[in-house]
Amino acid sequence: MPPRLNPTLRQRRIGTELRKMREAAGLTTADLSRALGIDRTQVSQMESAKVGVSPERLRSFAAACKCMNLPLVEALASMLQDRSKGWWEEYRGTIPDGFLETAELEKGSRELMIWVLTHIPGLCQTMSYASSVFGRLVPPIPRHELEARTAFRMQRKADLRRDQKQLTAFVYESALWTRFGGTHILKDQLVSLLEDSEQPWMAIRVVPFDVETFPGAVENLTYAFGLVSELDTVELESSRGSIYFDAVSELTSYRSIFDRTEASALSETDSRDLIHKIARDL
Repeated sequence: MPPRLNPTLRQRRIGTELRKMREAAGLTTADLSRALGIDRTQVSQMESAKVGVSPERLRSFAAACKCMNLPLVEALASMLQDRSKGWWEEYRGTIPDGFLETAELEKGSRELMIWVLTHIPGLCQTMSYASSVFGRLVPPIPRHELEARTAFRMQRKADLRRDQKQLTAFVYESALWTRFGGTHILKDQLVSLLEDSEQPWMAIRVVPFDVETFPGAVENLTYAFGLVSELDTVELESSRGSIYFDAVSELTSYRSIFDRTEASALSETDSRDLIHKIARDL
């Protein structure tokens, strides 16, 4: 079978975890290829996700690396066994691949934690608000792409609601005042956000302007909790696309940032009161 040209986010993460196992064992690709009885090129291709890995090969790989973290190995085996095609694949070639990877990350997580400064979280946006967010891009994107991006965001939103996946969104107050599309669209968006905040599996917490110090990151973040903590992922949103982090030190750092943000955020009840006040005052 020829090597994959464009491995998915999930496939790349499996390869990354294989490389981490090998490096933790102090083995080179040559060492591991001898232990497994395969060509060293195949080891490199597994780690770069250019070729597939069976659950059996994964367990052999882990055993050769003397990896005793059985929950991690079984979580990776579960990821390998899931060969279902995500709904986002219907959009491949229509919108940027980064959008598809965000949906894949959300689908594969067991829980999500979000921090936003500039706009309402994408998973809570109304169609009009989302269209206005995409419509402000410079240079403007073609109408058909704007509609495709908006429809994609709405499908992400619907998918989250079907799964009722636990979501905690920390929203800086500035996002509640920024009028993408105008006052009427923002008011409707805030009403929708209030409705979301009543869902038992969704927590909306506002970080107000009057906190003593700015608590969070200066970029929009998503912390996706994996099947085990070693498979957690941080997505950092930038103007040039998303950047993903999975190193232990980086995950620890971002968890600390979210802990600090949580300590500065209003309670869910007080957050609803503030959102309601802003919607009334617009």
